[in-house]
Amino acid sequence: MSLSTRVIAALGAVVVIGAGTVGGSIAYASGKDEPKGKSATLVVGRSSITSQPHGKFCYNDGKPLDEQAQAKCQESAAEARKKGTLPTLDVKVSDRIGVGVDPEVADKGWFAFTDGGQQQRATLASTRTGSTFSGLLPASGLLASTEKTTVTVVEANEKTGDIISVWYFQLKNEDAVGEQQQQPAAQQSQ
Repeated sequence: MSLSTRVIAALGAVVVIGAGTVGGSIAYASGKDEPKGKSATLVVGRSSITSQPHGKFCYNDGKPLDEQAQAKCQESAAEARKKGTLPTLDVKVSDRIGVGVDPEVADKGWFAFTDGGQQQRATLASTRTGSTFSGLLPASGLLASTEKTTVTVVEANEKTGDIISVWYFQLKNEDAVGEQQQQPAAQQSQ
């Protein structure tokens, strides 16, 4: 093989590899779903889950939710929690938890909280505008003492106080699960 033949073969290999990489990247990217509308993301350690506003009562095409819709939104979330259909992530007391929202949500204003903590309501993000991430907080101060903790993210117009969208997530406390599994065995030995 002469030098020019080797150069041509090497260039051909580079072109084939490059085309394969671009083709594979396009196929991979086209297989990913684009978020439809507003979304919120729950982060636990290195895991995350993204969701749209919960159910038809928790979002009204960007218009404020009236009190009736808010009540139905909460009822719908409570039912989903019972059925175990809320977007869920496992968590340990040693993990750190955060919430992120789309820039569109951050522009209007938002806040997030859990039904855990010492007063059964722990703040993940106080009302903020412009910021898309809450930062990471220790799970130990955010979790309920039971196996499941609900995280609520609310888009609210900071100026008017109107609630625009609501997202619900669930944290499954792996440490609480372990305690519950060990407890019956301890009770049987008594």
